Amino acid sequence: MPEAVVIGLGKSGIAAARLLKQEGWEVELSDHNTSPHLLEQQQELAKEQIPVKLGNTPDLESEILPQLIVVSPGVPWDIPILVKARELGIETIGEIELAWRHLQNIPWVAITGTNGKTTTTSLTAAIFQAAGLNAPACGNIGLAACEVALSVQKPDWIIGELSSYQIESSVTLSPPIGIWTTFTPDHLARHKTLENYYNIKAKLLNNSHLQIFNGDDIYLNEVGLNHWHNAYWTTVKGPDFLIGEKGFYIENGWVIEKLSATSTSQPILEVSALRMVGEHNQQNLLMSVAAARLGGINIEAISHAVHEFPGVTHRLEHICTWEGIDFINDSKATNYDAAEVGLASVKSPVILIAGGEAKAGDDTGWLNKIQAKAATVLLIGNAAPTFAQRLEEVGYTNFEIIETMAKAVPKSAELAKQYQASVVLLSPACASFDQYRNFEARGEDFRQLCLNWVES
Repeated sequence: MPEAVVIGLGKSGIAAARLLKQEGWEVELSDHNTSPHLLEQQQELAKEQIPVKLGNTPDLESEILPQLIVVSPGVPWDIPILVKARELGIETIGEIELAWRHLQNIPWVAITGTNGKTTTTSLTAAIFQAAGLNAPACGNIGLAACEVALSVQKPDWIIGELSSYQIESSVTLSPPIGIWTTFTPDHLARHKTLENYYNIKAKLLNNSHLQIFNGDDIYLNEVGLNHWHNAYWTTVKGPDFLIGEKGFYIENGWVIEKLSATSTSQPILEVSALRMVGEHNQQNLLMSVAAARLGGINIEAISHAVHEFPGVTHRLEHICTWEGIDFINDSKATNYDAAEVGLASVKSPVILIAGGEAKAGDDTGWLNKIQAKAATVLLIGNAAPTFAQRLEEVGYTNFEIIETMAKAVPKSAELAKQYQASVVLLSPACASFDQYRNFEARGEDFRQLCLNWVES
C-alpha cells in the first residue's frame, strides 16, 4: 500500500500527487470513474512514476494502510471510504490543506461565498498584480493551489477562491485576509442543512486574521456585529449603512475607505472605473479594494487595475452583438440567486436561456425576476420539465422546452427579433453536468454557437 493516496483524478488531484511525489512520498492516485480522457492521464502520470487506479476505491482492509489521504474538491467529504479512514486514524485532508502546508509562509487572501467569489478573486488578483506582485489566482479558479506550491518561483501573495468543499477538508488553513462575499442556500445536496453550509464558510473567516464581509448580503447583515464584531464591512448604500465603525462603502460615486473608528474617511477611486454592470459588481469591487488596502496596495495600482479589468469569463460576459441584440454568457450562474442577479443586471425585455441540472434552493426571487424582465424563456437540459411546471405555477406561460443549446441559440435570435428584445441571456440557474463537463464547457458552447450564428 502506498504511503499516500490521492482520491480524484482532476487538476487538483494530479497537482497534489505531483507535490507529494516531489516531497518524497510514495503516492497513488485513485478515481472511481474511467474514461478515455482519464486513461490518457493515467498513461501520462505513469511516466512520472505516479500509479493511477481507475474504476477504483482505495482498499482500507489491508494490514498496511496509507499514512495520508488527500481528497480532490469534487469528492464528498462524507463518503464511506473517508469516514472509515478517519475512524482508522488515517490523516485525511483536502488538496487546499496540502497546498497551505507548503505555502503558509506566503500571505493569502482567501475568498469564499455562495456567489461573487470568482469576480472578487479575479479582480483582487488583478489589483495585486498591478502593484507588481506575483499574486496568482488559484483554488476554485485558475491554478490548483498545489500547482502554485509546485512552481519554482514562489509567489508574493496567493489569491485563493475557496468553495465550501475546499474549506470543509482544510484543517489548519488560516489566511491573513478572509473575504465572505454572499450567503444563500446552495450545495445542500452535499451539506444537508443551511447550518452546516454556514458553519463551513464561517470556519474560514474564524481562522482568518483580518475579515471582510459583504454588509449588503441579507444573511450576513443579520449576523453582523454579533458574530463578527472586529471585521471590515462593505456596503454600496453609503456610510449610514456601514456595519460597525470600519470598512469600505460607496458615496457620491466613489469607493471610500474608513480603516478604524478614529481614522478619517479616504476616497480611493470612482466606481465608474469598473466596466462591469450591476450593483453586485460594485459590491465585488468594494471587497477587492478592501483586500488590497489591507494588503498594503497603493491607490494608484488599484485604480489602474480596476480601469483595465475586463470582467470574468462566463459571468455576464458579452459575447457579440447581432442586429442590435447583445448575446450575454452567464453560464457561471449555477443557482437561483446568481441567475436572479444576472437578470437584474441586463436590459429588458430579455430572451432567457435556462436549465441544466437543477439544484435545491428557493426559486421565488428568480421567478419574480423572470416575470418582470423576460419576454420568453427557452428551457434546456434535465431541469426543463420542472422549470416549465414552476413557471406555469406562477402564471408565466411564455416558455418553450428547447432541450439543447444548439437549438436554443438560433431560436433565441429569432425570438429577440419578434419581441424586440435587446438581450439574449444564458443564465441557467443550474449546474451543467447533465449535458456538459462543467459550466465553462457550457459557456464555451454558447459562445461558439453565438459566433457561428453571427457569421452565418
